[in-house]
Amino acid sequence: MLDIMKLGEEVLREKCTPVTEFDDGLRILIQAMYETMEEADGIGLAAPQVGVDKRFFVVGLPDGTKKEFINPQITGTSVETSPYEEGCLSLPNVYHEVIRPSKVIVSAQDMNGNPFTLKASGLMARVIQHEYDHLDGVLFIDHLSEEEKSKVVRAYEKKNRRNRHR
Repeated sequence: MLDIMKLGEEVLREKCTPVTEFDDGLRILIQAMYETMEEADGIGLAAPQVGVDKRFFVVGLPDGTKKEFINPQITGTSVETSPYEEGCLSLPNVYHEVIRPSKVIVSAQDMNGNPFTLKASGLMARVIQHEYDHLDGVLFIDHLSEEEKSKVVRAYEKKNRRNRHR
């Protein structure tokens, strides 16, 4: 299990560097990220969330779909948007509705460095956008109004204080 960085950790606000080596170390880290994400009941986990300054993330959807996205680029988004209540393993137990494009096109590499392009909609499109934001130091709360963002951060801090005193 890897440690998941929480709100306030500097690495969560940094723009990550591209992956240049597709070696056993990367594959081992990706496997550890899948295990950490599943243990934490998540459906996506980006490298900076485990303290790694690299441009990649993993996705594991409830339907069993698993995919890693290395050096991803979102090359297209739909005009249509949809709301969805998002959460984040780096801000555990707080959620808020976020509006994002309903569909995306993403180009990336797999763990062996092979390029691919994926057209995604629904939950997969949502998770890709959420995790992609992490690679640029953006959290889901950054898509909210300042007032809503403050409410979510206060709720997170309150829940965190309570959990620390247990």
